[in-house]
Amino acid sequence: MLDFVIFAVTFVVALLIAVIYLYPGSKRITTIPGPDPTTKEDGNLADIARAGSLHEYLIDLHKQYGDITAFWMGQEFVVSICSPELFKQHSAVFDRPVSLFKLFEPFLGEKSIQFANKGDGRSRRKQYDQVFNPSHLVQYYSGLQEVSDNLVKKWTSLPKDDHVALAQYMSALALKMALVSLFGSHAWSDEEILEIRHNYDIAWSELERRLVDFPEEGSPRIKAFENAHKRFHALVKKMVTNHRKLSKKSTEEGLFIDALLDSTEDEQVILSDACSYIVAGFHTTGNLLTWAVYFLATHEDVQDKVYKEIKKVLGGNDVEPSSLKDLVYLRQVIDETLRCAVIAPWAARYQDFDSELGGHKIPKNTPVIHALGVSLQNEKYFPLPNKFDPDRFSAENSKSRPSYSFQPFGFAGKRKCPADNFAYVEATITLVSILRKFKVKMVEGQVVTPTFGLVTHPTEEVWITLQKR
Repeated sequence: MLDFVIFAVTFVVALLIAVIYLYPGSKRITTIPGPDPTTKEDGNLADIARAGSLHEYLIDLHKQYGDITAFWMGQEFVVSICSPELFKQHSAVFDRPVSLFKLFEPFLGEKSIQFANKGDGRSRRKQYDQVFNPSHLVQYYSGLQEVSDNLVKKWTSLPKDDHVALAQYMSALALKMALVSLFGSHAWSDEEILEIRHNYDIAWSELERRLVDFPEEGSPRIKAFENAHKRFHALVKKMVTNHRKLSKKSTEEGLFIDALLDSTEDEQVILSDACSYIVAGFHTTGNLLTWAVYFLATHEDVQDKVYKEIKKVLGGNDVEPSSLKDLVYLRQVIDETLRCAVIAPWAARYQDFDSELGGHKIPKNTPVIHALGVSLQNEKYFPLPNKFDPDRFSAENSKSRPSYSFQPFGFAGKRKCPADNFAYVEATITLVSILRKFKVKMVEGQVVTPTFGLVTHPTEEVWITLQKR
């Protein structure tokens, strides 16, 4: 009998040790609810892949476990929050968990501001942000208007009822706007802009593919990525070199490239941050414009209302800083596009000390995801969340919602998207230019679905037709 008891106790102890070793979730040192890892090595990565994306996984997770939950990204314990109240508690946290964004390091560079924290990250953001404040944005209006006018001119020359590749055009327009505004109107030739876009498309699609399918060393995918990365960086480096040769008096004032060159002599930082701001400057805006035109094309009543507002507020004039604020309904359309399309599904922060969030202990260095997309689809604040309804953002309808319920550009630690105001200016000028000249309609028979990556984009091209007004 004693031998049996000794055997039983030994077996139970061994079993417990095995469970702890194989399932890191059983070592939870917080009370945050969430699933155990599927495997020790990959955590819940297989569950994320089955859901389709991290955003879709977070939707299911928060639906099951509430406003704060936790899971495993590989062997790393990760917390996710999705309520305005929890966002507010985390609003002062600046540092980003490098591990969650490491996938993009091969393209942006290890010294990118995307991976900079503490004093270095704060200093760089403070230096760069000054060129995106409202007083500096004034100088960009004419350049943005010129790019938009060129698009309209191009579209005007197209044959009647021609099928227009919306995402392709909006992405190219946003890239040109970003390059002109960040580096000056004469920094890039049209050929270089096309090459920048071509190499970006190859490199970025490969990085997003690696979320679920990492290529073998030396494979054609690896080689294609490396070639695209090399050429992209060579073009940016050439621009930096050329800009250094110009006197500041011969360039536009307040450009990002000047703030960047004034802030450091580290060539790796200069190249990495130049690349990072190019990507951030057009990737989000290009998709915002694509989804905005898509929603206008599928909601004729909204499109007509925007057109009437444009005629009433602007007449035949271009958008100016003084008139931007008067395009109230158009701003509501842009906000509803950001919400309904979930342009930026998530952000993340961490603290290097133990903390508390929502009554739970957060161990130091734990990544905390801000599930922005889950919050934007919260029925408590946005009834019928899948319905496109710009009136949600009228002054009257917005009064009852907590401010942190709508944070499409992030919010925390003075590290929200640095160009949020710039994005509104770009989108407003572009949509005004298009809608005052054309009525946009969808090509029939399309089923448009989103792909939720770091930025949400249509899975396939969106085709529209243009009817001249």
